[in-house]
Formats: sequence, C-alpha cells, structure tokens
Amino acid sequence: MTTFPRLRVALAALAAGLLTACASPIVTQVSNFNQWPSDAAGSSFSFIKPPAGATQPPPELELATYQAYAQQELEKLGLRKAPPGQAARLLVELGWITQPQERTYRQPIYDDRLVFYPPYRNAAGQLFPGYWAPSRFGPAYIGDRLVAYTVQFNQINLRILDTRGSPPGQPRAVFESHAVYEGQATLPTMAPYLVRAVFDGFPGQNGQVRRVNFDRETGAVIRK
Repeated sequence: MTTFPRLRVALAALAAGLLTACASPIVTQVSNFNQWPSDAAGSSFSFIKPPAGATQPPPELELATYQAYAQQELEKLGLRKAPPGQAARLLVELGWITQPQERTYRQPIYDDRLVFYPPYRNAAGQLFPGYWAPSRFGPAYIGDRLVAYTVQFNQINLRILDTRGSPPGQPRAVFESHAVYEGQATLPTMAPYLVRAVFDGFPGQNGQVRRVNFDRETGAVIRK
C-alpha cells in the first residue's frame, strides 16, 4: 500500500533535482596575480607556446582555438595583436589542465522498514488484529555512508609577460591567472567561459581568489 506513494515522491524529487541542475549557473573560480604596467594601454601582444607537458606538446588546433578566445578578450581591453614577424611588447602564454578527479560526499541513511503494531482493544472491548505499517515517527536516521563520484577538473592558465624594461630574452610576468571549473562538462565546452573568467574585471586585485558565475542559458556573467 505504501510503495506507489513513495515512488511518486521519489520521482517528483528526481524531477525537481533535474530542473535545479538545468537552472544552476556555471561556476568558475579564478585566482589572479598582477603587477600590470600603467603604460600598457594600446600595447601589442603575441602568443607564445606554453611549455610542453610530460608526454607531448599541447594539440595545435586546440591551442589555437583557446588562444582565439583570449585574443577576443585582449582586444576588448584595447590591446592589439602584433602582425606576423613584428615583435610584440606583451607575450601571452596560455595552457590548461583537464583530468577526471574522484570526489566523495556523505549520504544519510534512513531505515524505512515497516514496523509491527500489536493487536489492541478499543474502549468498547472490540479486538483489532496486529498489522505491519510505516512507523508513525517516519524513517529513522541510522548514520551516513561515503559515496564516490567523478568530476571533470578543467583549468585554464594564462600568463602575460612584459618585454619592456626587462633584460633581453627575460620578460617579466605582469599578469598570471588560473580559472577552474569542476563538473560534468569537458574542457572544449568550458574553455570559452574559463577564458572570459580570467579577464573579468581585468587586471583585478592582486592575489584575489573569487568566483565568476555564468548564466547557463545566456552565457552572461551573473552580476549580483
């Protein structure tokens, strides 16, 4: 008698969870460090390849795609890409990390087994038989269990180096940022958001770690 009501409740909870997941924002966490030069407005920039990984260099087409996202943001700041063969003042290095990672959470456990109610007599002396039914106090909490799940860890790393006022061949870092997303989406899907998160409020407060959230439907930054 209790199976179908419980099933309806479970299905309703599942549907509500799916709706919440669809409506939830895309959450990124950004760490910025900078010593941005005051005279950098309008400067030229060019991209340099990030260091090769432990086994292979970054894929060229993937790197070019993410660099194109960064170029759009840099040009919005008034910087200009140096023509081929021309030395640029600012050197931009973009790299990334993407890998699955294991996480755990505590899931509460409840005992919702039926309990036996013994026979009883009412005030008129009428005897009623015993019966099994859900506890009148509801399911009993009996503890927690650890549940493992996998998330996709995606991180975009971006550095800007300034050649002006630096020894030849030794440009100094003037901006460093790391933008992270953890969830189910892969890096190609999240890279546009992570790059935008890097440049949101550029150059930002030195040493600041903050969240940049995006509307999942429009892609706009959510401003509180």
